[in-house]
Amino acid sequence: MSTPPPPTAAELAQTAELLARLRTELERVIVGQPQLVEGLLIGLVADGHVLLEGLPGLAKTLAVESLAKAIGGRFSRVQFTPDLLPADLVGTQVFHPGTGEWSVREGPVFANFLLADEINRAPAKVQSALLEAMQERQVSLAGETRKLPEPFLVLATQNPVDQEGTYALPEAQVDRFMLKVVVRYPDRDAEREIVERMARPSQRPVIEQVGTPEAVLDARRVLEAVRVEPQALDYVLDLVRATREPGLVGLDALSPLIELGASPRASIAWSQAARARALFEGRDYVTPLDIKAVGYEILRHRVVLSYEAEAQDVRAEDLLQQLFDHVPVP
Repeated sequence: MSTPPPPTAAELAQTAELLARLRTELERVIVGQPQLVEGLLIGLVADGHVLLEGLPGLAKTLAVESLAKAIGGRFSRVQFTPDLLPADLVGTQVFHPGTGEWSVREGPVFANFLLADEINRAPAKVQSALLEAMQERQVSLAGETRKLPEPFLVLATQNPVDQEGTYALPEAQVDRFMLKVVVRYPDRDAEREIVERMARPSQRPVIEQVGTPEAVLDARRVLEAVRVEPQALDYVLDLVRATREPGLVGLDALSPLIELGASPRASIAWSQAARARALFEGRDYVTPLDIKAVGYEILRHRVVLSYEAEAQDVRAEDLLQQLFDHVPVP
């Protein structure tokens, strides 16, 4: 397999400038949530879906809508509910009595950005239809396979507290999300700024388009040429394997707490996300700092805890912190 030629200085600068403009534009509206903004941009450039988990009122939906406006792509929002049907997502056939003919009405999944709001409230059949779209970038509709537009990104939200009327997402679907970003409360100064901005509706910042879908695809082509040196790739593999066998890094006590470790899909997603972060810095190579910076977002939803861990109130982040502390950095 041939290696893509290294990006030119001009291509790197152009991509870094695009990401900087997008970050600045989003932070005009999204205050005090740098992890949220960076996670969305990494998913955008690295072609990975993003799961946002946080309490209501933390600007998750606003962040996704703002990203779509800043890029200028087609945006769809679906409020996931227990009575949602697959046809409500992918579309359906419509009969026209006047002509006696059928036509296809495409659903909201045919968009560049699909906001799956409260994704864990929809039943299994809807999740199955979304799974095909996420993995294959296509859907089956009216007996045909239809490609989705490029870029195509699923940005899903879920509430970690109110679990009444929710369905646990299948592990296969959770694994399709490149990143899981936990959205937390802003600090006091950021919250003051939020309140002051929202106090005058007429003066609230309005998102302006600073990129295009074509520019995103160009950035992804540059991403392909960002180097992951053997030492950096070994670091990723050592960390992923440590989630499966903690004893490899001297953490035998963690083995009873982990039911399932991360899959090879995690290794692929991790290297891609690290490449995207390198682009943020205008580099064409990945450093261990890039790898660690996106580690929690890559692994927290892929490490399945055992009943013993839940009984001890152990969080995935606690285990990951120990792994990061024990796996040697190249």
